[in-house]
Amino acid sequence: MDGYEHLDLDEIDFAPMEHDIERLRLLTLDETYELIRVLRTAAEEGGAAAQDADRLAREIGARIPSKS
Repeated sequence: MDGYEHLDLDEIDFAPMEHDIERLRLLTLDETYELIRVLRTAAEEGGAAAQDADRLAREIGARIPSKS
């Protein structure tokens, strides 16, 4: 388990979801930067999803380290 053997998965609070739904794997940092770029482009172009794209880009961007 890559150093996480001490964790008891029954004691961790995961986000609620249906039991028959598979969780997505985590994004790499590079994939996250690419996703933010796509969201910012969608926000700048306007349209029905522009506000959601801008909000998501800001929320995701606030949770990752700055790209140097």
